[in-house]
Parts: sequence; structure tokens; C-alpha cells
Amino acid sequence: MNTALFEPFGLGALTVPNRIVMAPMSRARAAADGTPTTLMATYYAQRATAGLIIAESAHVSPAGRIGPGAPGLHTRAHEYGWSRIADAVHDRGGRIFVQLAHAGRLAHPDFLPDGLYPVAPSPKTAQASIFTPYGRQPAVSPHEMTGNQIRTVIEDFVRAARRAVAAGLDGVEIHAANGYLLHQFLADNPNTRTDRWGATPEGRTRLTVETVRAVAAAIGPDRVGLRISPRDGYGDLREPLAHRTYPALLRALARDRIAYLHLTETADNALDDRLRELWPTALMVTPRAADSADITKERAALAWLRRGADLVAFGRGFLTNPDFVTRLRTGARLNTPQDVGLYGGDHRGYTDYPTLDGLTSRDVTPAPARTP
Repeated sequence: MNTALFEPFGLGALTVPNRIVMAPMSRARAAADGTPTTLMATYYAQRATAGLIIAESAHVSPAGRIGPGAPGLHTRAHEYGWSRIADAVHDRGGRIFVQLAHAGRLAHPDFLPDGLYPVAPSPKTAQASIFTPYGRQPAVSPHEMTGNQIRTVIEDFVRAARRAVAAGLDGVEIHAANGYLLHQFLADNPNTRTDRWGATPEGRTRLTVETVRAVAAAIGPDRVGLRISPRDGYGDLREPLAHRTYPALLRALARDRIAYLHLTETADNALDDRLRELWPTALMVTPRAADSADITKERAALAWLRRGADLVAFGRGFLTNPDFVTRLRTGARLNTPQDVGLYGGDHRGYTDYPTLDGLTSRDVTPAPARTP
């Protein structure tokens, strides 16, 4: 076993005990109004041995809702729900950021509040299906955002970040990946604007840059991370100009010295290596092989540590194994994924995966939350 993954690391305002990060994964267990539940607190507390947990996407406004069961972070009730999660993770010695997101054109009228409609940089419909309370539905044609609406989104991210810190979370990750709104502005095909929010690498990156800077000014750069996934294609995005856009993004943000950049590995090694060269603070990587066979997980992680990553994020490993860090350290086999509970439902397929010593959710009870 290589010990590099299990060494401590200084990450912004934190010192994490290992380099293994729980990647954000939507699990659709929030209440109907987006308030995080006690079941979610149990789920995250079970996984507190991760060097850092990055909690699933929380939408920053009603119009930015990700989908049914997705948590929000724009009301007092949301903040209270996240405080239960923060307390539960901290009580077990863990550290937790929350990912902040806006769905953009990947929202759907079937789950948005009355009167709201999906928005995007340009009125181009994604050739994608959206998970709704009525099953998967085709994406709808979004409304093109005005300059005032764009500036409001930046303010929404700032307000959500302040709520995250007030809830006791250790920081936030700005979601500019996986086809959501900030990624839509970065990408060539949904962003056909000719104003200051598009047209050039500087224009396409402007919303992400201004959002990161505004959030960093509000809560401190050492509490802020940024997630990108160049050329991943999710949500019908096309990025033939990624080799220009993403270096421009990183050059613009280099002097802001936020805590970390979270990169989803691309199929372009030259682009990945170029982004590593340009980024001055911690680099976190989700390897493409991180969710494959057990032995491949460690190999993928170590390969990226050799290429300059400081931390490695895993998704499915943590989904099915509350003690994923221990299993990776000891080489133990991973739990077999269940057929139920990936998105939505109760504890089944969520908090009932056993640890190596046989513990399940029955043995992890969140502490009483602070008074709202």
C-alpha cells in the first residue's frame, strides 16, 4: 500500500488528515421544500473519515433548483437543515464543504415554483432529458438571461455561501461543471452571446470569475473551492474551445488564491497538465477511473498524485462504503451497490451500507441541532 493518500494536507483554512475526498453526489433525500433532512445528516456523518466531504449540490435560489429531492441553501429553514449536517459531521471529527449550484437550462417547470422558468446564457434547448416528479421529461427552451438576472445569480451565490458559513459548514465549492448554469456560460454551444458575458474566453468565463471573487470576498478565499469539468458533454454541452476557455479561467483566478480547484479528469492529458501548471493552490482531481474496479481506484489516485494533484475525490466508493478510507487503506473489498435508493427514497441504499465492523445507520445518530 502506498501511504501518500493517507498523509495530512493543508487545504485553505483546514488541515485534512488524508488526501481522500468524498465527491459531491446528488442523492435526492431533501424535503419537498429543499430543506436537508436528519437522514442526510446521518449519511454524511457516516462518511466523516474522508479527508474532506463535499456535500451534494445545493441550489442557490428557487429558479436554480436542481431537481426533486435536491437540497437548497437560500432560506432560513435550509440553513437550519445544513447546520444539523455540519454538527453531525463535526461531532465525528469530519470536515465538510457544500457545493453551490444553479441548474440553468437543466431545471424544468415541473419542479420549479409557479411562475419560474429555466434560464440560460442563450435560448438554446438542451438535447437532454430532465428528472422530474413525473418521470424523465425533455428539456425545455430556456429564457435568455438579462444582465440584471446574471448579476442577481452572483448575489444568490454570495447569500448562499454566507448561509453555509452561518450553518457551521467549513466552506463552499462553486459548481461550474456538469452542465449547470456556470458551465453553460463557459461552454461554446449554449453560450452564443455577443455581449460581455460571451463571445470570447474572457466573456465566457466572466460569470464564473465574478461569482468566485464575490463569494471569496464574502466568506474568505480559504473557504472557497471551484469545480470544473472541461469537455464532459453533460447536459448537451460542446466545448471545442476548451483549450482556450479554461486556461483563461485559471489565469483570471490565479491571484485570488482560493482554497482549491476541483477538476474532473478529461480525456485530454495535455489540457489537464496545462491546467495543473496554471493553478497556484491545491488541485483536487476526480479521476475517470475512480469509480471502476476496486484496485483501479487506488492506482488512479496515485497516478494523479504523481501528476501533481494534491487530493483525489471519489464518488461511488463513498456511496456504498461509509468507511471507504479504511477499505482503501487495508485493501478490503467494497460493498456491492444495491438496486434501490440511488436517487430518492428512504434509508435503503443510502444509510444501510455496513462498515467492515458491521455498523450501519442504526449506530450513527446526529446530535441535536442548534435552535433555529
